[in-house]
Amino acid sequence: MPHERFRLKDRTALEKKVDALGLDIPVSDDISVLFSHVVVARRVLPNRFAILPMEGADGDDSGRPTELTLRRYKRYAEGGASLVWFEATAVTPDGRSNPRQLWINPQSRDGFKRLVKETRLTAHRKFGHDHNIILILQLTHSGRNSKPQGRPAPVVAQHSPLLDARLGLPPEYPLITDAALDALQEEYAAAAGLAHEAGFDGVDVKACHGYLVSELLASFTRPDSRYGASFENRTRFLIETTEKIKQQVRGIFVTGRLSLYDAVPFPHGFGVSQKDPDEPDLAEPLRLIKRLKEIDFPVLAVSLGVPAYQSHFGRPSDKPLIGQKLPDEHPLVGVARWLRLTSAVQRAFPSLPVVGAGYSWLRHLFPYVAAAMVESERTSLIGLGRGSIACPGWVNALAADGVLDPRKVCVSCSKCSQMLRAGCAVGCAVQDAEVYQSEYREARKKARQVRRTEKQTARSAGSRRKRKA
Repeated sequence: MPHERFRLKDRTALEKKVDALGLDIPVSDDISVLFSHVVVARRVLPNRFAILPMEGADGDDSGRPTELTLRRYKRYAEGGASLVWFEATAVTPDGRSNPRQLWINPQSRDGFKRLVKETRLTAHRKFGHDHNIILILQLTHSGRNSKPQGRPAPVVAQHSPLLDARLGLPPEYPLITDAALDALQEEYAAAAGLAHEAGFDGVDVKACHGYLVSELLASFTRPDSRYGASFENRTRFLIETTEKIKQQVRGIFVTGRLSLYDAVPFPHGFGVSQKDPDEPDLAEPLRLIKRLKEIDFPVLAVSLGVPAYQSHFGRPSDKPLIGQKLPDEHPLVGVARWLRLTSAVQRAFPSLPVVGAGYSWLRHLFPYVAAAMVESERTSLIGLGRGSIACPGWVNALAADGVLDPRKVCVSCSKCSQMLRAGCAVGCAVQDAEVYQSEYREARKKARQVRRTEKQTARSAGSRRKRKA
């Protein structure tokens, strides 16, 4: 099914396209279920909507949130979602994905405390003090994607030919040691303690998108390690870190965002069929979720893909990043994959609130699919990442009008992803152009410079090969 850009005017057009492609994408014309209550972590939330964690890359040098960070989260709070899942926040300086990534530490704690306070106050001023809103901080180490000084400084859990090649890593590049991973568990626990002091309700040990904990889940080839090869070893860091936080930090819950399917060929990807990398195998993800539920995860956000490898698995889009090609896959195939895998988790664990995603490409039509997913008990909550960056007030708009304005939603142009890749502040260059258009121009400039360098390097290598021949 070749790629097509979004050209769907209304719900009827969506249903016709889904039928033509033979996909399982449910649609409902009654969206009232999206405003029904749901219980998460013993709290009754007023709706089924979540803001998903999307890095803003707008912290200061010491990891503190800036005024731009505050602006983003206050807009989310005003927007009406009952769960705000704060972005990936480093637990150590070497684990930052860029010099502007948020990093929680004793010096930045008060900045996070202000961020939490302002976010809650904004929600309560808008909706009243009876409005329940849950705030979760995503804790991370960026692993092979670390760029704390703006240059690649990979921390690698296993060697992966496909992913190593993208970073130019030699076969002898050192892996993070077991001792360092043992110590890193303590860093996560310390960061969780600071998050509790700042006022967050929960913390997420990020286990998705190829970052360090995610890569550990896929470390089938990690040699002679407590953190590699067997299922028990590969899941050890996530399980032990969760238990350590629960033991050391009272009054905060622990959860996670988990990649169900990396789409990186076995033995270097998690949740991937050993026979066909284009096919998920949920045996291990479901086994892991069962264990996470046993240690009291009160909610679980799911995700797909490793953006550094093939970004379309995680975010179906109309346009690719600069220098990348569009996939030979209709975006609705990607949406259907998201829905199918989310449904498999929710149906396997009906008492566990699951936060699904993958809706942003559907633009103003996503509520009809989201409502059908909740109504059929295939998910508990609906999360938007790119869609929330573009239109932070989408919950309010939907509550007031019953529909979304197609002129004010995410258009899946990949500009926000381009900004993050370039280390620029991240926002919507289309819907929030006054603030972010200049950041996108800088990101585009950097991407084109990289492309020119890559082409020059390729030409030079070709010339050398010809001379040798």
